[in-house]
Amino acid sequence: MKIEYLGHSCFKLDDALVIDPYKDGSVPGLSPLRTTGVRVICSHGHADHSGVECVEIVPGDCGLKVSEVASFHDDVGGTLRGPNTIFVITSASGEKLVHLGDLGHFPNEGQMAAISDADYLLIPVGGHYTIDAEMAVKICEACRPKCIVPMHYRTDVSGYPEIATVDEFLSLCEEAGLGDKVKVMKKNG
Repeated sequence: MKIEYLGHSCFKLDDALVIDPYKDGSVPGLSPLRTTGVRVICSHGHADHSGVECVEIVPGDCGLKVSEVASFHDDVGGTLRGPNTIFVITSASGEKLVHLGDLGHFPNEGQMAAISDADYLLIPVGGHYTIDAEMAVKICEACRPKCIVPMHYRTDVSGYPEIATVDEFLSLCEEAGLGDKVKVMKKNG
């Protein structure tokens, strides 16, 4: 499975499926998103995850199976920030990628069963609007992905000032023995 990081929580898979495109101006420091895809999916309706107008839909076969798992954007049943959709994406060859969107809580038993043993886990780590680094590591330990890709964090040039950088997550992963599984992706590559 080819995974391209487009910034914040936006990824393009196999040059076909775009996940959580951000709207122009919705993420401080990120340039406007312009990409193409056969299909676009959004974990929730906030501007930093629902910029479908920034994706030009082109004809073709996505070639990926997408399953949805309902969850919440906060740890109080969605009463603060609403619902969130976790995407479980499977390639024709059987590779499994899980995109947690803006998950705001530890997954329940059913959610954990759906996301466990993924080849790739795309997980928010910045806190404030999502789970924080400590909770992200606990989820990674529980669901045992082969590769962990952090997302939704602040960098030197982009992101919300109230969310954390990736540094604490990386440090906690090292302490938990997960460091060799983590891949920090650079935008557009």
